[in-house]
Amino acid sequence: MKTFQKIAVPIVAIALFLAVWEFLVWVNGWPNYVMASPSDLPEAYIRFWNLFVSGGWQTLWRTVAGLGLAVLFGTALGMVMGFSRVARDALYPLLVGFNAIPKATLVPVLALLFIGQHNFNTVLMAFLISFFPIAVSVGIGLSTLEPEYRDILRSLGASRFTIFRKIALPKTLPEFFGALKVSVTLAFIGTNLVEIISPHGRGLGALFLSGQTNSNYPLMFAVLIALAVLGIVLYYAVVALEKIFAGWAERPHG
Repeated sequence: MKTFQKIAVPIVAIALFLAVWEFLVWVNGWPNYVMASPSDLPEAYIRFWNLFVSGGWQTLWRTVAGLGLAVLFGTALGMVMGFSRVARDALYPLLVGFNAIPKATLVPVLALLFIGQHNFNTVLMAFLISFFPIAVSVGIGLSTLEPEYRDILRSLGASRFTIFRKIALPKTLPEFFGALKVSVTLAFIGTNLVEIISPHGRGLGALFLSGQTNSNYPLMFAVLIALAVLGIVLYYAVVALEKIFAGWAERPHG
């Protein structure tokens, strides 16, 4: 029953969202060159299915690559901040300041620094926009680790990495996966910023630009829905990993 509820409730919510969207377009009498409705989208998917498949794959693998780098770098940086008060005091202002910069302004900078390196620029932007939540969550989790655990393990000759792997990592897993769920959506934003602002003819962002150039609004909205679907799929992949590695932290709900 619980499994059925977890599957049925999101599906019903999505169906209601699409129904409300369709109703708003109908009641306002908007033509599809002003606001596309859900009923306009299937034709776009059928007509351009090959571009959706190729562009979706290009967007997805760059997003996953950037997210993977964000996990590695964010975890390592969080370890440094979590175990060192000096590093935490020094790095937090820099991280907050960097994260406050609109990432759209970085796209032209990367395009000039790495001319022609489209895949690298896209993966790099996905990484830059998504590592911050991971680093902060790991750093906070480690900084709140009970000091007696550290003292006992250090007296037994355990290295900081051993303390992190045996004690700190399991403790921070719930916070880590919570941050990873946020980073998934941020990574998609980073990927599409490069694909749209610095176009190179690849990915769903390029397909969106094509629809915009040709005033094909159903195609544009179809791309947006495709991006949402990819984000949902990747989000639930993280949820599945969370159940495997941190399922013990989930509290039963009535």
